[in-house]
Amino acid sequence: MIDRRMALAGGGLALGLGLWRASSLAAEVQAPDFSLTGALSQGGWARGLAPPGSRALALSGNPVDVARDGRFFIAFDRDSAASMELSARLADGRLVSHTVPVAPRAWQIERIAIGPRPGTPPSEAYEQLRSRELTQINAARSIDHPADGWRQKFIWPVYGRLSGKFGSQRIYNGVPGSYHSGLDIATGASGTPFVAPADGIVTLAAQSPFSLEGKLLMIDHGMGLNSAFLHCSSHAVQVGDVVRQGQYIANIGKTGRATGPHLHWSIKWRAFRLDPLLFVSG
Repeated sequence: MIDRRMALAGGGLALGLGLWRASSLAAEVQAPDFSLTGALSQGGWARGLAPPGSRALALSGNPVDVARDGRFFIAFDRDSAASMELSARLADGRLVSHTVPVAPRAWQIERIAIGPRPGTPPSEAYEQLRSRELTQINAARSIDHPADGWRQKFIWPVYGRLSGKFGSQRIYNGVPGSYHSGLDIATGASGTPFVAPADGIVTLAAQSPFSLEGKLLMIDHGMGLNSAFLHCSSHAVQVGDVVRQGQYIANIGKTGRATGPHLHWSIKWRAFRLDPLLFVSG
């Protein structure tokens, strides 16, 4: 482990108005049977306290894990509807529910009047390789350790220029391309160390670079919440390691499909992709 100040030294955090807008989405909701605190917006999240005696919790029909102290974590996809239904089944059989408002976001959309440049069709060998890589990634995300990182206020893994924002998207001649699924932090040099944004357990540490993600590192924060760090030059931890917030875990690089050294940090809760900026803003 190294001192967090050493790992994060060098370079101011270029946030500006974008950070103010993200932090302004934070909210606290008090309902008769639920208590929620967090960023209640598309790509956002919330921590909550279930009603006393809850036996099962669900968000719009999707099961939600509840800790022994009644605390839970939920999140909202980039394209979530304007509201979601949070419900709890109590010990006496009663069902209590609360409508959670989900604020819309103004995503960075670039409309291009021409279609995407045609590329070389992937070979059968590449398709097979990519299938194996995705199998490993999905297996790592399916692991649910009893980690408590989901309870913590996340910290920046590294400071640098934000070179790519979550949710940004190009639309080619009316046809939407894939949106950017994480936050890109550029530091200008390979080898820059970065740290764990929250406690967790390492579920994947690719020794050989994946075709897209490069040397991928994944950490399970518990309750279905996980972080992925792409394009690393090297790792300081391995699968199964317990990591603590602020602990040195890897170095920034440009492995995989990257045009320059940067950290691509993505966060998922279950099947939902989340905006890392909403975990550290404010």
